[in-house]
Order: sequence, then C-alpha cells, then structure tokens
Amino acid sequence: MSVIDSILEHNKKFVEERGFEAYETTKFPDKKLVILTCMDTRLIELLPKAMNISNGDAKVVKNAGAILTDPFDSVMRSIIVALYELQADEVAVVGHYGCGMTGMNATPVVEKALDQGMEKSTLESLEYAGVDVEKWLKGFDDVEVSVKNSVDLIRRHPFLPKGTPVHGLVISPETGELTVVDKAE
Repeated sequence: MSVIDSILEHNKKFVEERGFEAYETTKFPDKKLVILTCMDTRLIELLPKAMNISNGDAKVVKNAGAILTDPFDSVMRSIIVALYELQADEVAVVGHYGCGMTGMNATPVVEKALDQGMEKSTLESLEYAGVDVEKWLKGFDDVEVSVKNSVDLIRRHPFLPKGTPVHGLVISPETGELTVVDKAE
C-alpha cells in the first residue's frame, strides 16, 4: 500500500468517527501570532509544545530553513495576509540548530536532479531566463544570522503594519529550548 493510500484509508475512518471535533477552531489565531519556521520533521510536534501553541493559536508558515529570501515571495504574502486579514498582530521567525539548510549550496541538488532525468538544457534555459539557481538553492552559514536577516526583511517590508512586533528565535530540535536572537522592543 502506498503512503497516500494509507493516509486516505485513515482519513475515511477519522471522518467517520468524527475525530475532527477535537480540533474545531476558527481561521483566526487565538494568540494573534504568525510564525515562520522550518519544515523539519522534528519540529512538527516539538515547536508547538515548546512555544505553548495549541491548535488554533497561531498561523504557521513553513519552508526549508525558515528563510525569507524575497520580500515579495509567497512566504511574505502569507505573513501579510495573516496580519491584515486573519487577525494576527505579531510575527515570530523560528529557525533551528542543525538545520539541513546550513551550508547548503546548489551543486548537490543540481547533480541529483540531473541524475534523475532533468536535462542540462533546462539549466541553460533557466540561466537564460535570469534564474540564479545557485542563489535560489542557497542555504545559510549561521542559523542565528539567517533568522536575523529574515526578521530584518519583515520589519522593513512596506506592507508591514506600523508597530508590528517581529521576533527572531532559534529552537533546539533536541530539547525544545528557545534562544532569542532578536526580540522586538
């Protein structure tokens, strides 16, 4: 059985047994917080527990490395929508130690893509179109610096509501300990 078949089988039972009732809430975050964090599997349950966040408390945006690379990408759009339309009024960027984006560069990903069938001409087309694959796939050298950079991009965004607190934290995926790297006044 494939993973998706297993998920669908479980989902059918979950709905029939009304398992969803324990998770009923509104689309508005009770703690009025939007969190940008990493997609690391270790954080799925640890981060909410370490931050005392329950279902319905926060809007959570995830990507590889909790990196905001472009002030007008989908991550920033999600943060802006949460602040203006979904009643969030505070932002926390939460990176983590031991992140897979630490030291990441494009070479291994490009090599694997080519090994799995991507044509070299695709890379040439992307380059011709102005896509900097090296920059697009680049990680960071220091998670605390990366979090501070993302916090800075958010704070300087022209759409950020005036006075919105934006914080930067790093979590230990082993213990759940939060380190504050940039706390709004």
